[in-house]
Amino acid sequence: MAEFRINQDVATDAPTVEVSVTPATPLAPGRHSFRLVVTDDSGNNSQPDEVVVIVADTSAPTAVLTAPRVVDAGKSFVLDGSRSFDVGGGKVVRYVWTYLGQP
Repeated sequence: MAEFRINQDVATDAPTVEVSVTPATPLAPGRHSFRLVVTDDSGNNSQPDEVVVIVADTSAPTAVLTAPRVVDAGKSFVLDGSRSFDVGGGKVVRYVWTYLGQP
């Protein structure tokens, strides 16, 4: 088990690690990014691999929005909310889409 803090490395000799969550160190509902870099026995480091974990609220539904990372200028594209879910057993029945402009 390991307590993760933002931008602080946790090094292990094992290929798996448990992310410890307690009332004192919760992960808020939403998206959380994790990165892994491995080192071989010659001291060579890998390129990083990253994953996004969605922490879901057990009573409210969780929105999961999928979109292409790059689109050609002047071309249409699809936003996909079909991976959204409700852990509590409910069914997602409405999707509200909002364009927020350029970051």
